[in-house]
Amino acid sequence: MGLVNAVEAIVSNLFEEFQKSYEIKCGCQHCKEDILALVLNRIPPKYTSSEKGQLYIKTLYLNPQLQSDVMRELMRAALVVEHKQNHLVHEWV
Repeated sequence: MGLVNAVEAIVSNLFEEFQKSYEIKCGCQHCKEDILALVLNRIPPKYTSSEKGQLYIKTLYLNPQLQSDVMRELMRAALVVEHKQNHLVHEWV
């Protein structure tokens, strides 16, 4: 399995939920990845080397407060990316 930051999967899943209630102005892959990167840089990583460890970490994030913390960071990151997009709106071929 190797070493895995289990928080990445949690943030990705919560990002899917976040998008249902918040319309991101630019939905391109680059902006989405920028949002995820900003959030993952602000939330402490939780590394594991086993599936059992991954499941344990995921159960920690069933806590409503931790989910709320991630959603708050998603909102903050979405606003940052919206105000300073890091890509060209139109790419010329």
